[in-house]
Amino acid sequence: MAGPLLQVRGVTKRFRGFTAVDSISFELPRGVICGLIGPNGAGKTTLFNTMAGLMKPDSGEVLLEEVQIHTRPPHRIFAEGLARTFQIPRPFPEMSVLENVMLVPNRQSGERFWNNWLRPGTVAREEREARRRAEDIIEFCGLTQVGRDQSGTLSGGQLKLLELARVLMADPKIILLDEPAAGVNPTLMLTLVDKIKELNARGYTFLIIEHNMDVVMSVCDPILVMAQGRLLYSGDPAGARRDPAVLDAYLGDLP
Repeated sequence: MAGPLLQVRGVTKRFRGFTAVDSISFELPRGVICGLIGPNGAGKTTLFNTMAGLMKPDSGEVLLEEVQIHTRPPHRIFAEGLARTFQIPRPFPEMSVLENVMLVPNRQSGERFWNNWLRPGTVAREEREARRRAEDIIEFCGLTQVGRDQSGTLSGGQLKLLELARVLMADPKIILLDEPAAGVNPTLMLTLVDKIKELNARGYTFLIIEHNMDVVMSVCDPILVMAQGRLLYSGDPAGARRDPAVLDAYLGDLP
């Protein structure tokens, strides 16, 4: 499709008298890794929550492939192809990594209990396909060795990779990552960055909130900069380094 993949038009979100997101507008084409940066309290996660349907905007709209999604509940937005991860991963801790990933596909025949008696062959076939796909994704994310482990036993970096694996199981059009490098050791952080690059090369689009400027400047283009709920800058990384408003609000200490 020729138009932008994602359009955010004048989105505003208020909490009583506080405006957390103030008339934010931008567009993302397909196939980019876009970084969303800004100081703590800039409104980045609130914007993510509004885009993903966890909060409704007070004004403005969000469109995915020219279709309005901001009025829909989160599960419908997820089904439309916008998926997000969380800064603090939220797996089912007593379920295995494999089970967590296999839970993602929706509209499986087995979700209706009567199909286990009326259509057992279909239910079994869909479960085999879900398992095969989940195992492939787990291998891609480097989690095969812990695939049968309870997710509650994973390290912080492994949990971030599990979050990515669960999102990939839905094969979304755009992936919103909320601070994927936070709390991750350097080795796993490099693994996560490599996976994002490889997925992008396959055609996946990303919008990433991240405070690690080494990650942002090496992976993301374009970059969006927020401060006090407003969008200060939209453009390439080199331009962000030169922009006076960005330097004053956020990048002043960046070498």
